[in-house]
Amino acid sequence: MYKNRRNKNHNNWNNQQKNGGQKNNNSNEQPKQKKFEPSRTNYEDENVLKERKKAIQELKTRQTICEKCGNPILEIASALADRTSGNPIHFECALKEVEGNETVGENEKIAYIGQGRFGVLAYENIRDQKHFTIKKIIEWEERDKKASWREEVSDLYSKVN
Repeated sequence: MYKNRRNKNHNNWNNQQKNGGQKNNNSNEQPKQKKFEPSRTNYEDENVLKERKKAIQELKTRQTICEKCGNPILEIASALADRTSGNPIHFECALKEVEGNETVGENEKIAYIGQGRFGVLAYENIRDQKHFTIKKIIEWEERDKKASWREEVSDLYSKVN
């Protein structure tokens, strides 16, 4: 009884024209797309950029040894400062030390909560990792004291001058 009627302008369900709103009489012709061009960095001097890249490469080639385990730290950005010396140590070594010093109950675990802090997390249901309360905060790194090696890393990688 009802015939399938289409709008003369060939609009879709929300009145947008086909082909992204571009009228295209030739069906073989592809709509023109803008070419993506990544923006240049905000460095005024290319020499400053080259020096920074060189310093980052030099930092990556340095061999930093963890004071806790004696193994090299491969990713300095994920390292934490040692509580006594302030030198970089593996994140895993810091976590092991915290786990060794803290006793956790059933449905509890120790996790890194950010800003140089660990926490004892308590779960109502240990299978539901989204819902927890922080039972205890363990300050690993002092907030107002920044290690010199961390300042060097952040200065090299920072985009803000």
